[in-house]
Amino acid sequence: MSDDAEFGLVEPEEADGVGDEWESIDVSDTEADRIARKRDREFSEFRKRIKNTEQFKVTASVFDDATYGALYKLVQDGYIDAFGGPISTGKEANVYTALRGEEEVAVKVYRINASDFRDMRGYLDGDPRFEGIGSDKKKVVTAWVRKEFANLKRAKKAGVRVPEPIAVQRNVLVMEYIATDDGRAKRLNEVHIENPDTAFEVVREYMRRLYDAGLVHGDLSEYNIVFDEGQLVVIDLGQAVTVHHGNAHEYLERDCENVANFFSRQGVDVTSDDLLAFVQRTDETADE
Repeated sequence: MSDDAEFGLVEPEEADGVGDEWESIDVSDTEADRIARKRDREFSEFRKRIKNTEQFKVTASVFDDATYGALYKLVQDGYIDAFGGPISTGKEANVYTALRGEEEVAVKVYRINASDFRDMRGYLDGDPRFEGIGSDKKKVVTAWVRKEFANLKRAKKAGVRVPEPIAVQRNVLVMEYIATDDGRAKRLNEVHIENPDTAFEVVREYMRRLYDAGLVHGDLSEYNIVFDEGQLVVIDLGQAVTVHHGNAHEYLERDCENVANFFSRQGVDVTSDDLLAFVQRTDETADE
């Protein structure tokens, strides 16, 4: 990172409270499921073409027909025009590049058959937006993807620099691709930070904005913050919970400890307790 990096904050949008905690998320059958059941000629040709492409060959065996239905629907709706190569392969999801017009986007595909939804349940149970989804694996993963989409929308509205959410269909999420000319953007643990104090001030402000918007990231560390053209970007909000979640405070304390420990190693004078107090401060305490 250059010496003159300022890590500028983005401006929040018009706020209207902490959001939609009590608005349940629909995890019933999607258009992708209906497309997969119908299996008309155009969908069958699309499915065959995608399965035979090099970037999908490795994981084709764990994609069910409705996943191809989701990709098909996103193409039909104009959110994807052409698929690119893989960005990352994880335990629960693969991320690919794609073109949307002239814009390069990221397509995150959660593998329903391969996902360890028991880990997901810890973040979904207790979140009032996702009550009553049961233990059906498809519903759990569908809820998780919609949760990530909703969290990204809320974070962006709160003025937190995150990948812009574009579309969601069943177990597939389309969002802004945060990248450089050399590929994906570098995580904080992968770069030399010239201005650690300024970087820390931005991260703690984003944590406070998330909290004010009713969200706790739940897995925040130097591995989930990337650097993009003078800005720090918070990524991986799939597990973020509302402040009403039973484990929200525990997750927030863990986030503060991770962030404080990282920036302490960069020479910043901070403790996890100080960071927690800043994130949870009210307007009254901030003015003191």
